[in-house]
Amino acid sequence: MADVGRYVIKRCLLTIPTLFGITLVTFVVLQLAPGGPAEIRLQAALSGQREARVTEEIIEQTRRLYGLDRPIHERYLRWVARIVRLDFGESYKDHRPVIEKVWEALKVTLVLNVIAIVASYVLSIPWGVYSSRIAGSLVDQVVTVALFILYSLPSFWVATMMILFLGGGEFLDVFPTYGFRSYGSEAWPLARQLWDLSSHIFLPVVCLTYGSLALLSRYARVAMLEVVGQDYIRTARAKGLGEGSVIFKHAFRNALIPLITLFANVFPALIGGSVIVETIFSIPGMGKLGFDSVLARDYPVIMAVATISAVLTLVGILVSDLLYMVVDPRVSFEGQSR
Repeated sequence: MADVGRYVIKRCLLTIPTLFGITLVTFVVLQLAPGGPAEIRLQAALSGQREARVTEEIIEQTRRLYGLDRPIHERYLRWVARIVRLDFGESYKDHRPVIEKVWEALKVTLVLNVIAIVASYVLSIPWGVYSSRIAGSLVDQVVTVALFILYSLPSFWVATMMILFLGGGEFLDVFPTYGFRSYGSEAWPLARQLWDLSSHIFLPVVCLTYGSLALLSRYARVAMLEVVGQDYIRTARAKGLGEGSVIFKHAFRNALIPLITLFANVFPALIGGSVIVETIFSIPGMGKLGFDSVLARDYPVIMAVATISAVLTLVGILVSDLLYMVVDPRVSFEGQSR
């Protein structure tokens, strides 16, 4: 356990320059994007006045108000100094503390993504193991084609079809398609709150899950087929062990290694994919917050969303590395921790 602790500390220290590079690139790209918060806000304020002209003097005054008149390197260093104190500043859009807005959205996104990840692995791994045992059969071929088709469907199209068929579009009205919970549900009994939450997140979770389910089930199938063809599996069968013991005691653990590797890719992919899903279903998560902030050129919120998303991605990679040791006891971090 001491080796694991040293390895975790070393990896956490190595994430600092990685995170620094991500934030630096994001900050520079934001400054190079056309338009700015001063222009966006003034255009919105004067949109109802037909003859109003946004003069350079007014824009410069607004830029000084936001501190955008300073050199880019100075603004970045000031931002880094605040981040060290966990101070993300105030939103340009509504002057609320950024950390409050991000925390409200992060809780929603984590609920959706954690459920989607658990559902993806719980459903894909058993089917991958089973399909490897019936490889080449008619059922396996039909399901393989269906999963490939499912994986190729874009999330926005699937979300639209679900709203059309299950959300009161033109057919059934089974699930709500707007928001994370019903208005005033905080005062309801706990059981009713859970039911309301489940009904609101069902369609978004399905949209976040089906792509990962199709991908992981295929990887689980291929991994199991590779493992069951190894010499030690044939030796286990030659010893007279039952098929269930061979599959789940000897083959299954080694077949999990590629799936654990994919966890580092599935987790950030779900965060990125939630932008479309949260926007379509009007869910106040990190994706929708980031999208709205980009449209408003709300730099502090954009940087906060990018930073926290990067941290979650790096955490996902670290967790996948640690899970190797759980799945395969032969993995040791003694060498890496030095």
